[in-house]
Amino acid sequence: MQDIWNKLVDGLRLFCRDNKFSDVCLGLSGGLDSAVCAVIAADALGGSHVHAVMMKTKHTSELSLQIARRIAELNKLDYREIDIQPVIDSQQKFLRGVFGEEPKGIVMENLQARERGKTLMALSNQYNYLVLACGNKSETATGYCTLYGDTCGGLAPVGNLYKSEIFELARQRNSISPVLPEEVISRAPSAELADGQKDEDSLPPYAVLDAVLRLYIDGQMSLNEITAAGFEPQTAEWIIRRYQAQAFKRRQLPPALPIG
Repeated sequence: MQDIWNKLVDGLRLFCRDNKFSDVCLGLSGGLDSAVCAVIAADALGGSHVHAVMMKTKHTSELSLQIARRIAELNKLDYREIDIQPVIDSQQKFLRGVFGEEPKGIVMENLQARERGKTLMALSNQYNYLVLACGNKSETATGYCTLYGDTCGGLAPVGNLYKSEIFELARQRNSISPVLPEEVISRAPSAELADGQKDEDSLPPYAVLDAVLRLYIDGQMSLNEITAAGFEPQTAEWIIRRYQAQAFKRRQLPPALPIG
């Protein structure tokens, strides 16, 4: 994992140099993926060149705020908090008039992600920052992401890593120096787009999801071969169908740093 970390740090530094960016910005949510991306960027460019933005809504937990602030402190990031809830409320009112009814839950969830993406892109335009998209391979493989929202960016530092690998990567980096609070590694992953939301409400456990994706994508195994390896047929089939159905999203993703 240390070798992968070094490749990501070197890759980000080289990408910024080649594309004439001195600074990057990202949404620092209090979750693991954005935390790891922030530390990679700080290692590559120095914390003062990493502009981390916590874009909170009514669904943002106090723990997420505390974690984001702590990550910024540990890594000497340029950190700010923006309350985007008034913008979400305004859009909800507008769409209520468009639809003639209350917007569905998924509409409101994606509005939050897109408002965050829009804010980061505005910062990029204003200050010439490279926007980092913080999605991982488990999410993008299954389409557990929002087009023009959390997929916004010019580079995806951990886009070639499965979620289970990001946990390993975080622990490896912390073994060198404590740059990530333990809470961000141990807490249950959540997009916090709705109250009480957890990733595993929508996806199989990451240990299962990643194992099946590895066999199907990297190992080129069929559904029958995967189930013969001991995975529950219904779950494996759901993962494969989901992967196939979400190809349209993957075609629109920013480039991910290579790890091979």
